[in-house]
Amino acid sequence: MTDFTMEKGADGVAVITWDVPGKSMNVLSMDGATALNGLIDDALADDAVKGIVITSGKKDFAAGMDLKVIAGMKDANGAQGVFDGVMTLHHLLRKIELAGMDPKTKKGGKPIASALPGTALGIGLELPLATHRIFAADNAKAKIGLPEIMVGIFPGAGGTTRLTRKLGAMMAAPFLLEGKLSDPKKAKSAGLIDEVVEDPLAAAKAWVLEAKEADLVKPWDAKGYKMPGGEPFHPAGFMTFVGASAMVHGKTMGVYPAAKALLSAVYEGSMVPFDQALKIEARWFTNVLMNPSSTAMIRSLFINKEALEKGANRPEAPDQTVRKVGILGAGMMGAGIAYVSSMAGIEVVLIDAAQDSADRGKAYSTGLLDKAISRKKATEEKKAQVLDRITATTDYAALEGCDLIVEAVFEDPSVKAEVTKKAEAVIPQDAIFATNTSTLPISDLAKASARPQQFIGIHFFSPVDKMLLVEIIKGRETGPVAVAKALDFVRQIRKTPIVVNDERFFYANRCIIPYINEGIRMVAEGVNPTLVENAAKMMGMPLGPLQLVDETSIDLGVKIAKATKAAMGDAYPDGAVDDVLFWMADQGRMGRKGGAGFYAYEDGKRQGLWEGLDTQYPRSADQPDLHEIQHRLMFAQSLEAVRALEDGVLEDIREGDVGAILGWGFAPWSGGPFGWLDILGAQKAVEICDRLEAAHGARFKAPQMLRDMAARGDSFYGRKAAA
Repeated sequence: MTDFTMEKGADGVAVITWDVPGKSMNVLSMDGATALNGLIDDALADDAVKGIVITSGKKDFAAGMDLKVIAGMKDANGAQGVFDGVMTLHHLLRKIELAGMDPKTKKGGKPIASALPGTALGIGLELPLATHRIFAADNAKAKIGLPEIMVGIFPGAGGTTRLTRKLGAMMAAPFLLEGKLSDPKKAKSAGLIDEVVEDPLAAAKAWVLEAKEADLVKPWDAKGYKMPGGEPFHPAGFMTFVGASAMVHGKTMGVYPAAKALLSAVYEGSMVPFDQALKIEARWFTNVLMNPSSTAMIRSLFINKEALEKGANRPEAPDQTVRKVGILGAGMMGAGIAYVSSMAGIEVVLIDAAQDSADRGKAYSTGLLDKAISRKKATEEKKAQVLDRITATTDYAALEGCDLIVEAVFEDPSVKAEVTKKAEAVIPQDAIFATNTSTLPISDLAKASARPQQFIGIHFFSPVDKMLLVEIIKGRETGPVAVAKALDFVRQIRKTPIVVNDERFFYANRCIIPYINEGIRMVAEGVNPTLVENAAKMMGMPLGPLQLVDETSIDLGVKIAKATKAAMGDAYPDGAVDDVLFWMADQGRMGRKGGAGFYAYEDGKRQGLWEGLDTQYPRSADQPDLHEIQHRLMFAQSLEAVRALEDGVLEDIREGDVGAILGWGFAPWSGGPFGWLDILGAQKAVEICDRLEAAHGARFKAPQMLRDMAARGDSFYGRKAAA
């Protein structure tokens, strides 16, 4: 079986159907491209064929290019392999676009239309853009767009050049530089597609039979073509490109090579004929793909993320699909878990000590659904279905029949122990009990359970409805069925799981806290807080450490510091950090929620760094080098990730990288802490560690694993590939 098949109708329309065997969505491989090329040649050469329609045999059109194939181009033959592979696609799509026309007169071609039954992403839109008319089904759930920028590349099969020439640089920018996705009607309004109809295949067939020669010539192939909005040396176009360059730099801080390369491809390509522009696009795409950043982003944000979501580390166990979940505690976390569970079609029992608290927890879902309805992303019918699945109560007897319990009460072991016993008195013997905690050891909490093998940690990140990561924590006695249950549940609610072993702070918080602490420590040293915050952002961190502690709240930081100090005793290393945190708390500055923290706030909006910091912690006359600050902030996190791997908290570096990016936004361009250390190189990393340790202390001591890798010339992903 091939990815593409063709049926020539008696009406003279050849229908080419894209239907990749064994996949839920179509993705393009080079073999698939070869098959499509052969069918196009066949149809163009057949006098009985009057026109061609390209459609899908699945409910959606295509999810894009198989990114593993793109990565394989690089591995097979380096830059030349990438360029040749991309140019192969350009030749195919250009053949479709010209459709047998005379090169000079642009006459004699056959009309080619595309019929999209549903979602069309990446090459799934680039291919239709090369056809002469795009028909899409009136399917509100379908998404149409070019999201490549989100995984560190850009549309390299002509999408960048065609969309810019079709819409102009200004109008194309949101779709190219932000990866904006639209439903079919919005895509038509924006000019991405041509028609939204009930039956796109029938409409496309009718169109190709009636199409005139003039309908086949794209604007950029017609005489006198001028780019909408103006070319770079046109006064209007010049301002567009100046503004776009400033915008890209402002948003990326120069650390995401794909955005700059895309803009360069558009700028240079707009000044030359179309076919030359395609070569320029291919060269810049090759440039990006050869950058280690794109490799790291594709690996973590696509390949590894997909593998984890499909259960790469799931233990052998029967299907553990959750039918009914009991949630203990209707605060922000519990309410959020109830919402995502009900949205996934799971029956929910939401329990709190007081009925009004339980009702408020259910009302949280009402608020989110009302907001979705106002944005036309949900309906009243959907709202009613979701709310009907949530039972808000104080009665533990309602937990009868639950196959999973998620406890989300206060971070107090005695309170958690009490609700554990109450729930286990009611739930079935084979039910799994999960505790949502960010800091408390799972093995200690499991002591309250009569069935520790069925006790597990599930750490959600706040807000639950938005955050993609879920951290699953195995206690010392947690059995494989509990792990499988947690993984299957996370898949149901469409989150990305990582599985870690039990130790204080688990994985994510273990790495976040040193990052925050290093930023605070620098403030105490007299480093300009603005320099600290911007240094972090220039490394690709979404939030500087001071802003991050404001967002998570300073009083939470104080609480964690006190608990950690009590547990570690004399070995506690962060006294200098506590001085700052405790002083801030004494000033009543508890972070964003209190309207005052390291930053000043007005009506809930962040204004700038609080001036009182300078009074308490005067700035040193000699400020450190930017790179010194960046290294301190990045190594504080990354070394902790390596230690987590050394200690067995992490079992898989893929989970470490994906978890870091999705959990706290670790510089996505780097692919995560292990990806970043691989880009840097183990030897260089150890050299920097030694320098930082000498200057700032033992927290920067290179882990033995990293030192051994440096001695062998090894890398983290090199080790994994060899394993």
